[in-house]
Amino acid sequence: MISTELALSLREAGLVWHPRSGDRFQLDEPEFEADVFTVSEMTIEPREYPTGRILAFNGTTEWALDSVALEDALWLPHEHQLRELLRGAFRALRRLPDTHEVEIVLRRTDAEEDVLVFEHPEPADAYALALLELLHRVA
Repeated sequence: MISTELALSLREAGLVWHPRSGDRFQLDEPEFEADVFTVSEMTIEPREYPTGRILAFNGTTEWALDSVALEDALWLPHEHQLRELLRGAFRALRRLPDTHEVEIVLRRTDAEEDVLVFEHPEPADAYALALLELLHRVA
């Protein structure tokens, strides 16, 4: 699972979350710091209102929560979601003895490309580092 720190960095860099069933998230509240929630039609579902989008906790899933504003939730993307967000820039994921490498290629001109490699012991975090770089370059 992606680290909270990298998830925060991705959000600050402009990554927008459109909740789908199976997505994991944390709440920006100290009392929920260790809790990870999962969007599911049966228990936690995104709802759209004129005032904004919320995540609704159905039934007795979480006794202390009825709903939270989407901006109060921190998306923890899955590894495959991060890879999809890299789109055509993604080239390879390599497992090394103590780390994982994600390689991306960014075009500078029609003839020039930058090949960048991001290392982390967790593959999801290596993907997140690559996506963070891509977001910074697009901004």
